[in-house]
Amino acid sequence: MVKDSDDELSEIDPILKAEVLETQKCPSCGSTRLMRDDERAEICCMDCGFTVNQETVDEKHKKGVNEEQKSKRTKTNAPLTFTIHNKGLTTVIDWHNRDNRVENLSSGQKTKVYHLCKWQRRIKIPGSTERNLTYALSEITKTANTLKLPKNILETASDIYQKAIKEHLINGRSIRGIAIASLYLACRQCELPKTLDEIAHASAVSKKEVGKSYRFLIKKLDYAIPPLQPSQYIIKFSNKADVQRKVEDIIHKILAAAKDSRLVVGRNPSGVVAAAGYIALVLIDESKSLKEIAGIAQINEVTIGNRYKELVEQLMFEISL
Repeated sequence: MVKDSDDELSEIDPILKAEVLETQKCPSCGSTRLMRDDERAEICCMDCGFTVNQETVDEKHKKGVNEEQKSKRTKTNAPLTFTIHNKGLTTVIDWHNRDNRVENLSSGQKTKVYHLCKWQRRIKIPGSTERNLTYALSEITKTANTLKLPKNILETASDIYQKAIKEHLINGRSIRGIAIASLYLACRQCELPKTLDEIAHASAVSKKEVGKSYRFLIKKLDYAIPPLQPSQYIIKFSNKADVQRKVEDIIHKILAAAKDSRLVVGRNPSGVVAAAGYIALVLIDESKSLKEIAGIAQINEVTIGNRYKELVEQLMFEISL
């Protein structure tokens, strides 16, 4: 790039433009053919190679090498999140009566800041839709924290609820019911083994209402949710029961044989895993009572007993341990 061209000079960093204009000639050979090297952040003479300036700001590295890096929005605000009604794009006015130089504000400035804070709170949630979304997202966050769910589940549930609002599916329905159903739908979509009973118990919403709202969202938002497999509950059961690794291996063998014999079709996966775990514990002489297993799996003892009888009668002579 030749420095004496107006078009090329316009591309030089504005801070250094004045300095470059002052050095129209190379101090070594007197040539006016100067070139800006972005890779080395230098302004060099094209005739003798003398470096005229080494303080040029490399705009390419300053703004990001490619579009992917630019999209990450480095050196900007916090990342966007669906767990906040405005996705985190808001103005925050500090309540301390200090400016950015940590100096106390005058009485007149304090009055202005007070009015700014008041109007900022008013316009932060402008309408009923925003109030609806704020309340629902707080319920989702509270329930997710109670169940200690990972952040991706929380983000997915918040996104599902916002889609329901855009489709006007909340009108005439319980905000809390749709919010908790969105959380359960997020768990199913991310293949996290959480039962309706666990979700309902953590949210204080009835199991019937959560199930009804869940089926409504599935139908209206056109989600295709695969059924949960019993194998997804093994780690959850083993962690709660605090069993050995050998027990997990036996449960895997029992469930694989049960799946081949179609004994898991139409059954509660938690009940099947609990029954398989009870059998595995008996086989290694570390048996627990049926009542203890029911408490761990949060399944009725009768259900576990029925699944236990089916597995024993159909599979025990077919499994090699």
